[in-house]
Amino acid sequence: MNAHKHKSKIQAQQQRIHPKDLSWRFWPVLPLYPYGRRRTICREIVEDTIWTFEQLQGILYTITPIRMTVIRLETGGLFVYAPVAPTAECVRMINELVAKHGDVKYIILPTSSGLEHKIFVGHFARCFPQAQVFVAPHQWSFPFNLPLSWLGFPQKRTQELPEDASIAPFASEFDYAVLDIDLGRGSFAEVGVFHKRSRTLLVTDSILSVPEEPPAIAQLDPYPLLFHARDNGWEASEDNPANRRKGWQRISLFAIYFRPHAVETTNLWQAFRDALKAPDHSKKAYFGLFPFRWQQYWQQSFDALRLNGRPFVAPILQTLIFPQAPTQVLNWADKIGTWDFQQIISCHFDSPIQATGRQFRQAFTFLEKKPAISEDLLASQSLPEEDLKFIKELEASLIKRGIATPPKEKV
Repeated sequence: MNAHKHKSKIQAQQQRIHPKDLSWRFWPVLPLYPYGRRRTICREIVEDTIWTFEQLQGILYTITPIRMTVIRLETGGLFVYAPVAPTAECVRMINELVAKHGDVKYIILPTSSGLEHKIFVGHFARCFPQAQVFVAPHQWSFPFNLPLSWLGFPQKRTQELPEDASIAPFASEFDYAVLDIDLGRGSFAEVGVFHKRSRTLLVTDSILSVPEEPPAIAQLDPYPLLFHARDNGWEASEDNPANRRKGWQRISLFAIYFRPHAVETTNLWQAFRDALKAPDHSKKAYFGLFPFRWQQYWQQSFDALRLNGRPFVAPILQTLIFPQAPTQVLNWADKIGTWDFQQIISCHFDSPIQATGRQFRQAFTFLEKKPAISEDLLASQSLPEEDLKFIKELEASLIKRGIATPPKEKV
């Protein structure tokens, strides 16, 4: 879909909005911004075949897209991967597809640990009572490990994905590979799904690509972008494309690294002093509090992260999760790498990512002692050590407290 047509479709979607259409009343279960008012954008990725539905989530205006993918089945009906909040607006958009292509037949929860995905599935499934629900193995919940039926999943329609993908009811159109890592107190699972006809790979959290420009869903309400575009607490940020872009790029650094090297936090006393000079003391502006100081080299830090949009594994997974089972992860990546896809749709940040199986596999070379790629390519896959410092310090702290275990040896 070309940019003009896509923009026109988004504008048409937004013209039909009623405030009640955006309501998500279960937000207190996982109180992430924008809380009880969620907007949805539908994008057609492959004409008459694949659509993505994007919403926002975040903390302290560090907002990123969360994405559901809907695929038309050749036999009629729809396949849904990783549902988002089933607001009235979102359900109406899906029902427009249902009217044209048939009922939602299959709903996939592709993770066992991602609460930001799991929390929507039960409610979403109840909006589409004809659908079968398939979940990744070893589901668990915190602080109490409750049955899925207690979490709102329809008991008679919910089952675990078959270990053998060839016996799944949608096997003629899809292949899938399950990564399931035992972390002791729970598991990390991700289901990579390959849609053969469109040569598209669906993943949840394992692979990301960061866009240079803020995504359309983030621009519907630019306040979070402009909030983070400021260099200090007393600066007013004009709404223009440059400031929206700056805010998005800084948000990306926060979201990926948690505490990027290019930002310093002020102490509480200084933050309150700065707040006195702030132009906005409203609750929306956190009463003027803005305890950040960006260094001049923050742009270089973002450019190194983005690196022309190449796919990469998020640092939190590179450091805390995947090193717990390097052989298992590489076997999973090897299998997916053999599939003949040409694009990846991830649940977060940019999508679709134009990438092949070979490029997907290269993103996991950090688990290998001697990667079979050139030193230049290996360097391009590596994230800056100074930006990874906080996450590595977090890892050391968790290991010291016995919450996490040391990483296994590289393969």
